[in-house]
Amino acid sequence: MPSVKQGLSNIKQDYFDGRHWMLKGLGALLSIYVLVALVLGVYWNSEPELAPKPVSGSLTGASTTATLLHLAQSLQDKPGGYLSNDISLPGVWMDNIPNWEYGVLIQVRDMSRSMRKDFSRSQSQSTEDGDLAIAEPQFNFDSQSWILPSSEGEYQTGIEALTRYLERLNDPQQSRAQFYARADNLTRWLGDVETRLGSLSQRLSASVGQKRLNTDLAGDAAATQSTSAASELEVKTPWSEIDDVFYEARGASWALIQLLRAVEVDFAAVLEKKNAVVSLRQIIRELESTQESVWSPMIMNGSGFGLVANHSLVMASYIARANAAIIDLRGLLTQG
Repeated sequence: MPSVKQGLSNIKQDYFDGRHWMLKGLGALLSIYVLVALVLGVYWNSEPELAPKPVSGSLTGASTTATLLHLAQSLQDKPGGYLSNDISLPGVWMDNIPNWEYGVLIQVRDMSRSMRKDFSRSQSQSTEDGDLAIAEPQFNFDSQSWILPSSEGEYQTGIEALTRYLERLNDPQQSRAQFYARADNLTRWLGDVETRLGSLSQRLSASVGQKRLNTDLAGDAAATQSTSAASELEVKTPWSEIDDVFYEARGASWALIQLLRAVEVDFAAVLEKKNAVVSLRQIIRELESTQESVWSPMIMNGSGFGLVANHSLVMASYIARANAAIIDLRGLLTQG
């Protein structure tokens, strides 16, 4: 009988020993996984460099289209790929780069819409380009869809359609693919840019909280709105969203710098006629300041004149100046 008890005791001890080593092995694997995820997170948190400036001499519209294609591909090809819809480590931990991606994506959507409805059409009654009609809605797909279908897959379809349009644009035998560099077309796209930058500037400025008078109906005595609103509003970006807005603005600026450089090439004749080249270059210069290195490990939110820096207010200053210059540029383009 003692030998049976001893045998059962040995079996039980072996079971617990095996389980102990299994748990230690799983713990070691988990530690390695977390360590690798942390290293990848640091690498994936880097933003792509600006593309080289496009050179003149290409067919009208080729620089703008190629730049738009580059922006869309950068979302897929940068370190870590597209992160906004990640559900695993380290992507699920990260929020700076996903917000940066969203800022770029908004500019891709706006430009693809302008190309579909304005740049590729000679007049309001002309037929839209088939490939641009495919690309534009693809880029407007949900930015956080993980699967069935994935955001990357839908955006890739848009990239392929945009690539076909660029190939036809560069083919002299394909006369149906056109890009019309006119002042009115450029003015309409700049109007979209103006509203985007204006919104970002307000959201960035609200990092410290502001009391603002309600000017929604200012300038039109007959204007009305759906529901009444207070005459004075207190606007403040929640502390948890301050870095989100900062990186969205940084991504939007990164994309706009490259689009405006391409516009300078494709709309060179229009800008020179309106004596507006230097105005466009000043906008680009203001936006380039938004891409300076952020040396702080986190986005600081000090008060306006306090001891601690407020990165959002600095970003808002650059974007507000760029926005004011865009308003001036649109005025130049609409003059005869």
